[in-house]
Amino acid sequence: MYGLTRGTITLLGAGVAGLLVWLATQVNESTNGGYWGIYGLLAGAGLVMAFSQILGGWTKWGWPRLSLNVFLLAFVPVLVAAGWVLISGQPDPNWFRDHVRSWSDDISIGGLVRDLTQYSAVLGFGIGLVFGFTFDTSAPAAYGPFGRRRRAAVIPAGGAAPPLPPPVERSDDGVVDDREAVTTGAPSERRD
Repeated sequence: MYGLTRGTITLLGAGVAGLLVWLATQVNESTNGGYWGIYGLLAGAGLVMAFSQILGGWTKWGWPRLSLNVFLLAFVPVLVAAGWVLISGQPDPNWFRDHVRSWSDDISIGGLVRDLTQYSAVLGFGIGLVFGFTFDTSAPAAYGPFGRRRRAAVIPAGGAAPPLPPPVERSDDGVVDDREAVTTGAPSERRD
């Protein structure tokens, strides 16, 4: 059943992503508004593909949540690098495009940026896809007394159950205690 659900949702996601890509071909890219509309639709197609994997693999039955580590370590650098190329490729000059092109030449990456603008569609799709990867599902929270989360039992690799602690030997005999009493504060004399 899981494979059927994941396969079906992936097919549905690919169909919606394909529709968004087709819609992007219908937009006039000769203006900055049309240009950003195209790459917004392509980013949406990437996002749909990532979400299809979250929804299709819905094994934890929790709500999608943003992973801050993935957002900061993966998405932000991708957004900056791909966004840099997309801004540089805008059809109409403006403050942003002119400065990005100038800065690219200043730090000797102008040729690389110009080469990558030929693949702007892939970069737009990738921005949406990586943003979608920042989401994951988490299991519903289990709460114990006083609202604290209960910890799940740790099962070692291989699926074996953790070893039980050794049994405690109990006796009905009286217990002789030769230990000293533990106190806090100033030391006191020992009473025998």
